[in-house]
Amino acid sequence: MLFQIVSYLLDVAAGLLTGACLLRLYMQLQRVPFGNPVGRLVFALSDWMVLPLRKLLPAMGRVDTSCLVAALLVQMVQYLVLLLLLGGAMGLAWLPWLALFGLVRTAVMGLMGLLIVYAVLSWVQTRSPISDVIARLCEPLLAPVRRVLPALGGVDLSPLVLLVLLQVLMIVLGNLQAGVLRY
Repeated sequence: MLFQIVSYLLDVAAGLLTGACLLRLYMQLQRVPFGNPVGRLVFALSDWMVLPLRKLLPAMGRVDTSCLVAALLVQMVQYLVLLLLLGGAMGLAWLPWLALFGLVRTAVMGLMGLLIVYAVLSWVQTRSPISDVIARLCEPLLAPVRRVLPALGGVDLSPLVLLVLLQVLMIVLGNLQAGVLRY
């Protein structure tokens, strides 16, 4: 029971920090300004990791590698602590794989959260800086789905379709991770 509690708390903390780093990277790629409440929160959560790494790691084009490396390092620390708690020094060889799967899982879960917030905000038609940021982050993801699936009876089902596809991706990731860990 204690391991489950520690694992859960680590997952929450690491997910929050990893998600902040990945959201910072995605907001930079989408050229979303950081002067809004979401941007200020992302900076507050990630500056302490990203800024020192930025001195060591140059950006690759538009990709801020310091954000990506910070997110990966957080995942590595999370799984390192879990492996040490389990007494699995033999599992240290799998640490990079666990961290990579954790990173992708966090990214997919973050996208799912963004889409759910986007869908809820579209129902209530609120005009706020946060809704504009969420829309700017979700629209590029929804555009390909909307090209294939037009609105049915005035109802946009693209967020639902994308959520289902992301959930399928989570199932595939879970099976891949389990397969890697069996070897």
